[in-house]
Amino acid sequence: MANTLFLRLTSPLQSWGEDSQWSERRTAPEPTKSGVVGLLACALGWADDERIRNLSRRVRVGVRCDVPGTPSPLRDYHTVGGGYDEPQLLTAEGKPKYVTNTKKPHTEPTWRYYLCDASFLVAVQSDDATVEELAQAVQFPAWQIYLGRKSCVPSRPLFDGVGEYDSLQSALEGHPARFLDRNEARYAESLPRIVIECETLEPGSVRRRVQLASRNYWIHEPRYFREDRVRNAISIEYIDKGV
Repeated sequence: MANTLFLRLTSPLQSWGEDSQWSERRTAPEPTKSGVVGLLACALGWADDERIRNLSRRVRVGVRCDVPGTPSPLRDYHTVGGGYDEPQLLTAEGKPKYVTNTKKPHTEPTWRYYLCDASFLVAVQSDDATVEELAQAVQFPAWQIYLGRKSCVPSRPLFDGVGEYDSLQSALEGHPARFLDRNEARYAESLPRIVIECETLEPGSVRRRVQLASRNYWIHEPRYFREDRVRNAISIEYIDKGV
């Protein structure tokens, strides 16, 4: 049996929202717990609050930033609303929102941020039965899986194996970094940063609201996370044995 599921999250673009709303949609520098749980719920075909909330409380998540991506996130400009037939944006009273002087439908500019060319190893720990169910779902997902936003499609299968480990730290330090080829691995760090979920407040840990409590009402519960570096250089493997 295994208590740890490993996911490889690789894509030209990823975006993991945490502390932004409205017009500035920033991304965290690594996959968040709420984002990972949402990804798993997508694989399971779940959309209801109760099952997703229970899953979020049953699992613990750690991330190893093998390839952090470009130093600065990509900033993309969008607009919302401004429709010609029916305005898409509403006021606080629920009425259509118009520009005051022109009476035209209001257009809201927004900026969305993406990590570019990043690759992360995610370790998800839980009981053996949950890990087995999640591993099966990730390999045969009910719905399309994406990395933070629907435009961020993974560039390779997510499933990267299962294992038995006594902690997230040992899981992230012991699991190899598997890349498709040497080109994909050229920016991999030998001693990458790791972000680990803590059961309680530990020295150096920080409080982050990334545990999904309600998808419908966008409510997140606080959890503690600490950052570190792996103590020994990670081993690199290539999926293409001919490389």
